[in-house]
Amino acid sequence: MHEYPLAVQGVGPYSLTTDTDGSLWATFVHHGQIARLTRDGSATLYTLDSAACGPSIITVGPDRALWFTRLHDNRIGRITSDGRADSFTLPTPDGRPFGITLGHDGALWCTEMNTDRVARVTTEGEITEFPLPTRGGFPSFITPGPDGALYLTLNQANAIGRMTTDGRATLHPLPTSEAGPVGITKGTDGAMWFVEINAGQIGCLTQDGHIREFPLPERDSRPHAITPDPEGGCWFTEWGANRVGHITAEGDIDLFDLPAPAGEPHGITVTDDGAVWVALESGSIASLTP
Repeated sequence: MHEYPLAVQGVGPYSLTTDTDGSLWATFVHHGQIARLTRDGSATLYTLDSAACGPSIITVGPDRALWFTRLHDNRIGRITSDGRADSFTLPTPDGRPFGITLGHDGALWCTEMNTDRVARVTTEGEITEFPLPTRGGFPSFITPGPDGALYLTLNQANAIGRMTTDGRATLHPLPTSEAGPVGITKGTDGAMWFVEINAGQIGCLTQDGHIREFPLPERDSRPHAITPDPEGGCWFTEWGANRVGHITAEGDIDLFDLPAPAGEPHGITVTDDGAVWVALESGSIASLTP
């Protein structure tokens, strides 16, 4: 395990993604900054137009730019590899955009936590919003599925949502009540894998609608983000236990401690060399080579 402290005092990364050139990009939700990181741990920081905009989840767009949600000012941000940034305002006020992903249709899709909506954003900044069949569902992370649809967690509705690219939504209720799903990803097995932060479990939704849940060794570990392992299974963060975990398609779990003291691990990504990178909100990036 290697840890790379960031040079800026008090700055803590929240979300991570891997660019097509192999670099890493991170958001700093409390400081209004985006960083480009090389694999030796060096960082270039870009300050956005508002320190309080709350950049949250980040993903690579079809235009090779990085797209991210701005939680506190109701915008979707875009930044190029040389640090040029702009943003687009959501039509519905106070949407609190959070999760964002690239859909199979070439558009960006994001969740609006406050308004029970999912928004489709083109690279030109055209935005279309689609309602979810919930009230106070708190849609969180979102990711493309193997069937061309988008899958998202509904943290307060205790369900996994599926939305087609024309805006038709269906829900898959979770077996465990008040499980609090957050991170979600498509596994290499084609199933949708997600974490349940309140229940301390990892869940799996197959394409035929069957849901399995796998309890973690410590149910209060508060799993947060999850990403596929190219070799099979998924990697996830345990925010409440300062650990990274790996789960196989069969549900076998291995846990790995992060450097002390507690780093508050959130975002996680895997690079093409198999290394696992973790954003520690306490102010570092950690790397694990299995």
